[in-house]
Amino acid sequence: MSNRAPAVQARDLTKTYPGGVTALRGMDLTVESGTVFGLLGPNGAGKSTTVKILTTLARPDSGTATVAGHDVLDHPDRVRRAIGVVAQKSGADPVATGRENLRLQARLHGLRGAPLRERVDALLDRFRLTDAADRQVRGYSGGMLRRLDVALGLVHRPEVLFLDEPTTGLDPEARAAMWDEIARLAGEEGLTVLLTTHHLEEADRLAAHIAVVDRGRVVVQGTPHALKGELRGDAVHMELREPVGEAGRTLLSGALTALPGVYEAFFDGRRVSVRAEDGAAAVPALLAALERAGAGVASATVARPSLDDVYLRYVGRRYAEAEAEAAATDGTAGLTLAGGAR
Repeated sequence: MSNRAPAVQARDLTKTYPGGVTALRGMDLTVESGTVFGLLGPNGAGKSTTVKILTTLARPDSGTATVAGHDVLDHPDRVRRAIGVVAQKSGADPVATGRENLRLQARLHGLRGAPLRERVDALLDRFRLTDAADRQVRGYSGGMLRRLDVALGLVHRPEVLFLDEPTTGLDPEARAAMWDEIARLAGEEGLTVLLTTHHLEEADRLAAHIAVVDRGRVVVQGTPHALKGELRGDAVHMELREPVGEAGRTLLSGALTALPGVYEAFFDGRRVSVRAEDGAAAVPALLAALERAGAGVASATVARPSLDDVYLRYVGRRYAEAEAEAAATDGTAGLTLAGGAR
């Protein structure tokens, strides 16, 4: 862990939007300098609202926050000079070229003459956009546009870069390329990156430290490795032939956790998930216990614990279920600003 002061620190942030939509219910965050920190949660969990507050685009109802050592409420101008922001929706001018977009962003941050040209050329090269630099942005692929968005956010060499769902809408190849870029920003350049994502794999691969966010609060945080390591043994997932009611789930849970070497049991519709000391060895006993209790099993799989299992343990429902829940309601709006905060 770094001996420097945290790059981002938030304490007990709350936010309720007009109409009574509560986005944050006491958000606490500490992001160490020079790391990639992941805010992981389904759409509507409060990730984008948190980023809005940290980037001075919204005010909390209560709580405090500092970014790069500056209070977001007392010194918003200082915060804006210290950060770069890449929103979910690109802020690049589609009828301007990539070079023109970068030049405009550089001028907004006070660069002129040779320093401006050098910075723009360096970013075009860094993000492999030199060949497309003088083409209109509306002709860029999704991956090229996202690379340009990140370049715009880095024009003024910020201390902290906020990436709000940076790979949404990208194909697998472009997503993997963006992951490599983000990893290099922290690893080679020492930049602090706060990444919001609803992709489990993205958080697992990129973030040195993650906070799992659900319904406006952090439910657990730590390194992906440590969080998965807290779940002893293997994850065994079984699909029942028929769903069971509340009374049935209580009965089945008791039958399963009574088996030697079997820990917590969770139910999600017809899916049953348990943790076992030795998953493969436990499967026959688990199947037999379910059959004795009158619950037929259609399939069973064994895997090492994943972030989905972490989410299930701490939130009480699967990640896909939380995403479906969020899709059925109106989430808070994402950021509308791209590039360095202005």
